[in-house]
Amino acid sequence: MEELLEYFRTIPSLHRSLILVGGVSFFWMLEGVFPLFKFNYKKWKHAWPNFFFTFTTILVNFGLAFLLVQSADWVEANNFGIINWIPNLSLGLYAFLGVFLLDFFGAYLAHFVEHKVKPLWMVHLVHHTDHKVDTTTANRHHPIESVIRFVFTLFGVFIVGTPIAIVMLYQSLSLIATQFSHANIKLPKNVDKWISYVLVSPDMHKIHHHYVLPYTDSNYGNIFSVWDRLFGTYMTMDRADLVYGVDTFPDEKTNSNVKDLLQQPFHKYRKPTTLGD
Repeated sequence: MEELLEYFRTIPSLHRSLILVGGVSFFWMLEGVFPLFKFNYKKWKHAWPNFFFTFTTILVNFGLAFLLVQSADWVEANNFGIINWIPNLSLGLYAFLGVFLLDFFGAYLAHFVEHKVKPLWMVHLVHHTDHKVDTTTANRHHPIESVIRFVFTLFGVFIVGTPIAIVMLYQSLSLIATQFSHANIKLPKNVDKWISYVLVSPDMHKIHHHYVLPYTDSNYGNIFSVWDRLFGTYMTMDRADLVYGVDTFPDEKTNSNVKDLLQQPFHKYRKPTTLGD
């Protein structure tokens, strides 16, 4: 465990890039072999706006990284935060709790708030208006959302008390987890179900991308599924019934154009439809 944390404490930017590119490439190929839906689309054309927003996310995180490093170093130096206040933790449990709790603050809580606060929902829409969800959708976030997510992660670092090694470990696991859960792959239903007892599985997360409420406001988790089960936001539905997108922004052409997507948060708020309305 010491060697693992030391690696992530000093992980080179090249290695972080390889995790990103390697994950997308692996799940991209897997989608071709075991697709959940056989989309009638040009995959590279669909991927272009998603890759654009992946790049802007990288820029935002790179530009603000010094705040993350300084915060993580401060909590470590001052023995501040939840995991530093629990006595006699083994190094393995210390690292696990750090990742586990960061997943709550940096992913679940951020995601939940984005759905409940109208201006933040309008920013988050960019992620939801993909009509053909696949692994490239994972990092389809408006630059403003990238900043919002960063702030929640920074807040989590202070509350949880994670040193930079655990922050980097969490971010790497989070990246792979979101690429996996968005991937257009068809696992055996029983396998997907068993995965979802602990981790966010592809079928579990795809429900979150269904086009109407209440499904859109469910299954917020990123790495661990326990948060949705604990807070009552876990839902199920048959994957054959999934329809991607958002009912209030149904134009797929507009939702595939980078310029329109950048402007999407500034549209007038439209109340989403609840199933049965």
